[in-house]
Amino acid sequence: MTSVQNAALSQTRIAGDRLRPVRIWLYGMAAFVLLMVVVGGITRLTESGLSITSWKPISGTIPPLNDAQWQAEFEAYQQIPQYEVNNSWMTVDDFKVIFFWEYLHRLLGRVLGVLFAVPFLVFLVQKRFTPQLAWPLFGLFILGGFQGALGWWMVSSGLTELTSVSQYRLAAHLTAASLLFIALVYVPRSLEPGRVAGRVASRNLWAATILLVLIILQIGAGAFVAGLDAGMGYNTWPLMDGAIIPNGLGVMQPLWRNLFENALTVQFIHRGIAYIIVAYVALMLWRQHRAGGFAGIHGWLPRLGALVLLQVGLGIATLLSAVPISLAVGHQALAFMLAGVTMAYIADMRRAS
Repeated sequence: MTSVQNAALSQTRIAGDRLRPVRIWLYGMAAFVLLMVVVGGITRLTESGLSITSWKPISGTIPPLNDAQWQAEFEAYQQIPQYEVNNSWMTVDDFKVIFFWEYLHRLLGRVLGVLFAVPFLVFLVQKRFTPQLAWPLFGLFILGGFQGALGWWMVSSGLTELTSVSQYRLAAHLTAASLLFIALVYVPRSLEPGRVAGRVASRNLWAATILLVLIILQIGAGAFVAGLDAGMGYNTWPLMDGAIIPNGLGVMQPLWRNLFENALTVQFIHRGIAYIIVAYVALMLWRQHRAGGFAGIHGWLPRLGALVLLQVGLGIATLLSAVPISLAVGHQALAFMLAGVTMAYIADMRRAS
């Protein structure tokens, strides 16, 4: 077959692939969620998340436009504990800085809803997907709306008694975002035409699924670290407070509270899960190397190994430098990308099996 015929065949396949725009759209939605995670991380690290003290899904789209409106927003912020305890020095101009990040985060959430709903309706009218696919896609839209509600539930925890949001609700919000992100990766990847090359055993699929669970668990553990500002202390590695296993991991009663409320224990758990992931991925690489190498579908594994090492290095750098915003946000975003690559590997294996 000539190169001209090959090109023509390729163009015919693309033209006949009615799901290609759907896949591009969903990958775009995944990238947009990742952008929201980055902005959300900046919002958290700049302590901006409580600057907007009300939830107005429609009217809240418009920011303050004059001095009187800015003063009203500032006065509402002055009523919450964070201002009274931490930020009583603020002027309206200082307040505008933290307002910007929370407003941008909420605005991106609204834009995400529109960017999902409008193409979904267009593709539905065009009959680009079947009802069997339309319902799961609608479920993703509901999950996105639920994520917005979780965000307000999180913010509301810091408006009456706390000076920051509850670490429990922050963990729920970030974990839900990770689930939405990996779903937006899995669906279009599973819709790719054709089959992938390579042999897939059930143990390969199970191993990758366990890895994905570990990564999501680690994202949740990282949210507890962020919620307690646990990364601001114990800024040494590999020792922690001068020891491999530091004293004070179980000082709170009952003991379960240490897992979620003791900054020392929370950071220790986050480190521990990272070590488990590194060892687990190394085991996956070793077993696949012995089983036949990394050709075809299993080419994902070396990429996963590289990403894990990069993530560990970034996490250590973030800790040793006392959590600068740039490194911390990069660390969080890379965790989502690692989850996304793992989910793409799983999706490809399911297509091959």
